[in-house]
Amino acid sequence: MSVPVAFVGVVLIWSTTPLAIQWSSESAGFLFGVTARMLLGLLVCLVVLRLVGISFSWNRAARKTYLVAGLGIYGAMTAVYWSAQFVPSGWIAVIFGLSPLVTGVMSWIWFRTGSLSGLRIVGLLAGVAGLAIMFSQSLELGTNVIAGLAGVFLAVILHSTSAVWVSRLGGDQPALAVTAGGLTVAVPLFVLTWFALDGQWPEAMTDRTRYSIVYLAVFGSVIGFFWYFYLLRHLDVVKVNLLTLVTPVFSLLLGHWLNNEVLNVEVWAGALMIMAGLVVFHLGSVRSTDR
Repeated sequence: MSVPVAFVGVVLIWSTTPLAIQWSSESAGFLFGVTARMLLGLLVCLVVLRLVGISFSWNRAARKTYLVAGLGIYGAMTAVYWSAQFVPSGWIAVIFGLSPLVTGVMSWIWFRTGSLSGLRIVGLLAGVAGLAIMFSQSLELGTNVIAGLAGVFLAVILHSTSAVWVSRLGGDQPALAVTAGGLTVAVPLFVLTWFALDGQWPEAMTDRTRYSIVYLAVFGSVIGFFWYFYLLRHLDVVKVNLLTLVTPVFSLLLGHWLNNEVLNVEVWAGALMIMAGLVVFHLGSVRSTDR
């Protein structure tokens, strides 16, 4: 597997995921949408594991990795699916652009990886400013949008926390095994949550909803997670999350073209500020590494 191929693949999948999340829930409910996606994704993942002959270890180190990955998947995806009811799909990708900043800070606080140099602090402040612009725009759209943005930001924190710990615990576990193990932990939690809070089978689903669930299960939950965890094993976690520098632009344009989402000056300003913060933050990481 080529690292550049995996990197480009994750960019393409993550760019289309926010819109597919909205479509997968529009005629089925967000809890059914995320549960069906993860359950189908786990089944596909287990079949692929069997076909390629990858061992699925359950030793103590592997169980820790699966638990951390699974809790991250459950927490982050539940928050994202709930938030997608209120937030335009492109905005989700923009807020997730903060992931490298959050993972960078967490890596430094927990493991003293890297440093919080002057450039990195400037990058963090620029990212926060971009987030503030997005929240100020949401004030005009109502409290539901504000809550949705807060939910996406919570998902970023949960996702980043899981990513940092998986990168430390992953060891020699194959990326596909980590994906399957994480889904094995997450799927029962999704099923229990759906059963407790909803439990209703959708009476009718549109073709767009069905196809979106299948797409997210195969590409988002299996191939996307596999490539993501593969990158975590071969690159520094902060560098891996730089792929979110590209996905917001693609997601904003896709949401505008395919879902009639409004793109105004404030939205672009917030997105560009966050991406500028990522660039500056990365430059600070490079300089601190070179010293």
